[in-house]
Amino acid sequence: MPLDAARMGRVVLLLFLLLAAAPARPGAWLQEKDSAFTAASVAAFRNQDGSFDYKSSFYAEFGYRPNLTIGLDLEERQDLNGHALMFARIPVADFGQWGRFSAEFGAGAHHKQARAWALYKVTLSYGKGFQTGRGNGWLAIDAALENRTHDGVYRKLDFTAGLSSDRLLNPLIQVETAYRSGEPLYWKARPSVMIRAKDSAITWVLGLERNDARDDTGIKLAIWNRF
Repeated sequence: MPLDAARMGRVVLLLFLLLAAAPARPGAWLQEKDSAFTAASVAAFRNQDGSFDYKSSFYAEFGYRPNLTIGLDLEERQDLNGHALMFARIPVADFGQWGRFSAEFGAGAHHKQARAWALYKVTLSYGKGFQTGRGNGWLAIDAALENRTHDGVYRKLDFTAGLSSDRLLNPLIQVETAYRSGEPLYWKARPSVMIRAKDSAITWVLGLERNDARDDTGIKLAIWNRF
């Protein structure tokens, strides 16, 4: 087995052993005091030589106070590049059925192989729940400025929407975009399905990933856990 495939197998096995899952709302919603949410994922693309190009991530947030959620965002691509970011989220405005806004402030580091530099991020998020004939759902829009001090300032706009009914399968769509002055717009799209048996605490999120940096489609597995 190629080395990259072996590493990917170990990452997937670790995720299965460590994390169970429950649905979670992203973006503008804060965690209740003393509650926590974690998410882990791995995305893999198969190369022409049979090896795998993969990226793993881990995300956690904790309701430190009723109006303060703190968290950690980690991402790594085969020891080539990645980031570690600590953040704090506070509410900005709540318009009831019309949605809510929150603000998030983060600081950390990003790296390319053995070299690392500071990373700062400010995000304004909008979130809204909705109802359909197929069940309840949510949508979130996140607008961010991310200062990667070695690479420059990125303007990011992300969109997430999903349903959360009692069915075994529920759809989820995520679209991420990033732009840096003088470069083309970067985009990534992930249509997924959330798999959860009725009354089960476990949800698996399995999807496809497509981005403008590759001409093929990858597979992404995510696992969520709420405490």
